[in-house]
Amino acid sequence: MRSQAPLRACGALLDYKTVKFALTRNRRVGLLHRLLQLGVLGYVLGWVLLARKGYQDTDRAPRAAVVTKMKGAAVAEAVGKGRRLWDAADYARPPQGENVLFLVTNFIATAQQSQGTCPESPSVLDAVCTEDADCPVGNPVVHGNGIKTGKCVMFNTTHSTCEIYGWCPVENNTVPRKPLLAEAENFTLFIKNTVHFTKFNFSKCNALQTNDPTYFKSCTYDPFFNRSCPVFRVRDMVEAAGETFGDLALLGGSIGVRIEWDCDLDHPAAQCQPQYSFSLQDRRYNFRTASYYWDSQRRLYRNLLKLYGIRFDISVHGQAGKFSIIPAAVSFGTGIAFFGAATVVCDLVLLYLDAKADFYWKEKFEEVRMGPLWRGEVGVKFCKRF
Repeated sequence: MRSQAPLRACGALLDYKTVKFALTRNRRVGLLHRLLQLGVLGYVLGWVLLARKGYQDTDRAPRAAVVTKMKGAAVAEAVGKGRRLWDAADYARPPQGENVLFLVTNFIATAQQSQGTCPESPSVLDAVCTEDADCPVGNPVVHGNGIKTGKCVMFNTTHSTCEIYGWCPVENNTVPRKPLLAEAENFTLFIKNTVHFTKFNFSKCNALQTNDPTYFKSCTYDPFFNRSCPVFRVRDMVEAAGETFGDLALLGGSIGVRIEWDCDLDHPAAQCQPQYSFSLQDRRYNFRTASYYWDSQRRLYRNLLKLYGIRFDISVHGQAGKFSIIPAAVSFGTGIAFFGAATVVCDLVLLYLDAKADFYWKEKFEEVRMGPLWRGEVGVKFCKRF
């Protein structure tokens, strides 16, 4: 008997299972099976192949280059400073054009400042004083414009402030009630963007390749009729971001410009066109800049400008896809596997959830015994598929 045990164990290892198909007339399970198959078919065809284009190889990391150029002119008249013409060299920062561009829409000017002593502004809380002891010599004014000299002096007939050493007179902080460069809403911004998908060695530019030197001087972007002219009017961009130009131009703000490429390289390259979207990122934006000069007595002066405006942050995203046999085979294999899963689900319903589960269980597995082999018996199980 003991000598038979190893042979029987060896025989059990050599059991062979084969598939036996049987027709089960169960309309509920049959309907479930067809519904599952239709669901798998819809998923594979509708989502995997059509929506996600699972038959394509993709490149989601394009290299991008952006060049910007602002055009327009406006006349601004500041109180007590006269009229001044502003063109692209004045209101566009930086002038060479990059992914970030700042457009001046308002400003506060403080002219002819020189280094010396003068009363600090009464709007600075740390500078308000009643006596000299309130102005310790050598202490910087918190959120102010200079260093305290130790004296408390009259700023005007109603306010006394600490005397400071700094650029005098101190900076004007009166914001105009309306943006001084209100005409900037009609300025145009040219955004030239080139993307390169290295995986497919494919490059595309958003601007029309033309030999007409006047084309970009007369066209403006239209998402339906003129998609190859990336010249945008400033007011249109602000309104697309959900804001009005007058409100944003007064104290400045930041707008994000998103360029999205989605290129199907199985179609002609002309159909690869970017989509533009605009979003408001911040409602206040300003910074200071100054121009320096010397007078005839070699004394240093500066003109200080506090600039308010709209900052444009341009970002480029995208992907390109092209047919490839490997992802197509993977998607096709996935669909076949899901079809098999539908059959497994129906088997589980028959064997565990149906009212006749015991009957189906007995009919599903059948053991056929054959003659002895190697002094042992080998059971061959036939598995019924319903």
